Amino acid sequence: MDAPQKRSKLLPANAYTKLQPGETYEPIVPSGDTRAEVSKWSVWMGLGMVVLWSAACIYMALKAGNGIEASIPIAVMAIFFGKMRRTRSTLLENVMVQSIGQAAGVVAAGAAFVVPALYINQLEPTWWQIFLACAIGGCLGVALIIPLRKYFVRDLHGELPFPEATAINEILVSGEKSGKGAGRILLMSIGLGALYDFMAETIHAWNASLTSKTLLGSMGEKLSALRFDINVTGIAALFGLGYIIGLKYAAIIAAGSVFACLVLVPLIFHFGAQAESFTYIGQTFDIATMSSGQIFSAFVKPIGIGAIAVSGIIGMIRMGKIIAGSVSLGFKSLTSGKGALVEEERTQRDMDPKLVLAVQFISALLMAALFFVVAVTSEANYGVTQSALFALVGALVGFLLSFLFTPVAAQAIATVGTNPVSGMTLITLVIAAAVMAVAGLTGKAGMFIALVIGTAVCTALSTSGALITDFKIGYWIGSTPKSQQKWKFVGIIVASLLIAFIIPLMDSAYHFLVLDPSTGQMISNTDVLPAPQANMLAAIVSGVMSSAEQPILLYAVGGVVAILLWMAGVPMLAFALGMYLPISINLAVLAGAFVSWIVSRTGKTAEEKTARAEQGHLIASGLMAGAALIGIFSAVSRLPEVGAIIRYLSVGIDFSFDPASVAAGTPKLIDTATAWYSGTAGQVVSLIAFVLLGVGCFLLARLGAKWELADVAAEGERTVEIPPNEPPEEQ
Repeated sequence: MDAPQKRSKLLPANAYTKLQPGETYEPIVPSGDTRAEVSKWSVWMGLGMVVLWSAACIYMALKAGNGIEASIPIAVMAIFFGKMRRTRSTLLENVMVQSIGQAAGVVAAGAAFVVPALYINQLEPTWWQIFLACAIGGCLGVALIIPLRKYFVRDLHGELPFPEATAINEILVSGEKSGKGAGRILLMSIGLGALYDFMAETIHAWNASLTSKTLLGSMGEKLSALRFDINVTGIAALFGLGYIIGLKYAAIIAAGSVFACLVLVPLIFHFGAQAESFTYIGQTFDIATMSSGQIFSAFVKPIGIGAIAVSGIIGMIRMGKIIAGSVSLGFKSLTSGKGALVEEERTQRDMDPKLVLAVQFISALLMAALFFVVAVTSEANYGVTQSALFALVGALVGFLLSFLFTPVAAQAIATVGTNPVSGMTLITLVIAAAVMAVAGLTGKAGMFIALVIGTAVCTALSTSGALITDFKIGYWIGSTPKSQQKWKFVGIIVASLLIAFIIPLMDSAYHFLVLDPSTGQMISNTDVLPAPQANMLAAIVSGVMSSAEQPILLYAVGGVVAILLWMAGVPMLAFALGMYLPISINLAVLAGAFVSWIVSRTGKTAEEKTARAEQGHLIASGLMAGAALIGIFSAVSRLPEVGAIIRYLSVGIDFSFDPASVAAGTPKLIDTATAWYSGTAGQVVSLIAFVLLGVGCFLLARLGAKWELADVAAEGERTVEIPPNEPPEEQ
């Protein structure tokens, strides 16, 4: 993600350049300026953004295996709502809203990577355990990166590109003079995403699950008999994800799905159907009787997991120079801030170093307390002394790995705009599981502690990378670092609370694990809650800490595929995710990316084409946020605890309680699709609706471009630059 070529007039000339000897950088808002920064509006608006985007980010990460970059829409909404106030918000208030709100994405990223693995390994965490794991990791990430703020932000000014920070900074600064069009487009997109998925996912007005077997008639039946099945989940959430990813990476992800579902699955069926039933990893398989989905789950998904794991490791190796240089920075932070306190100017004032160290110590202590409770209450009946040992070892491992990796994440974000979270989390899990096993802790308690360590470290890495972006934005504009730091802790805690509610809710409504009737085994619910990274980590931890057989050979095949992709110059992680995720998800993502590509190439002039393309972040973010809110509402509506109100909302699917479960006192919801809904008619209507969704996005882009060009004409020059729609490979 490159910096905008045109800089707002409000920024100093040396904002993005290396300072000469004796030269200093003066921010837009001088140190002596006392304009509002931390106010009731900025705090409550920031926390409101945390609530909205925490829900959106965690829902999308669980539903599609990819998260949302929430910083840009939060910045746009801060400007938009700030201009609607009787007393217009200041630039510093907008920075504070963005800084607090950004906590949503970082906590969601850490949680979605690891927490579902607890459910996949049937460990059943409580809400407070999820909350503590996320909150501890997030607070630790903040506390560990604060001592390095001046080095990254001030001492290396102009030497690190900070691509993401630059993009957000331009939006915030240019928002001082730009119109309200961006905010209106974002809100309209939220409404469109919410309405569409309410009709498709809650009311079930049409069948969003498109299948070649149904739509192609007799030809589809023949292809399905050969295990050639093409499926598309036509919902706004996935369409919006593709719109923001862009055509290049969406096509690579889709290529992984095509290879997995339309090459590997038919090949396995063709050759496997000629063989007798066989036993592998403790299960008996008769491929001749297995459906496409069953073959995919049993044999292809493990290959995808292996490819994802090796892709993460290769990504770490490729960042070797960054890692080697940044690890030493962690040790540098131990001595920073020592000595007599010197009163610094407002724009360079950090939290008291003693308070920062106290946060680090309390975080480690809370981590140890959590591990102690898990060990002492486990089925193995560990004694107090042994549980205390496990807690101490686990907390030490978690703290040290967070300490070593947080500067890596920060420097990676500042240098190339990508955070190698997947590789570092994978290494964390392997180390944590191995250390705990050596200490004598295995089984469910061992897996639980190892995965909680992974959650904390992953959240810390995500937080440190995001916070260094906040610090740089504040440095350019003139915010008070101390205020950013204090309120970031609050944002982390609120986001952790919300995510601790949403993840169990999604499991209760849809379930991370479902029963495979053909084998009687519990398998990952890939079609609804794929969580690819969590499935990978669950398999690795289970292999290290339990006696369960693992498909090592299939993992190895996936690793070889990743290496070949790297040698061919194909983005490994994108292709590997495509191999793991169902083709129904990835083709829907590809559809959104294709519409985005078309939109960016329409318009009478080059300026109009560019303006339409620049609406991508807003439209896509709005679609996903609106769809996520409705998705969470739909999940709540399925719960027996609220009377399963979806029974009265759905028209295409009839929901009812299973009489046997009601008699047993544990009511369970069952569903039966109507003949119209499950037949060709329901899918044809869905296909038409999906096309109309693309038309709606085109109209929004055209309208947004019209408003933006009008603003540019009024200003006399273009000042708002929204970055391209193609993110880097590593997420």
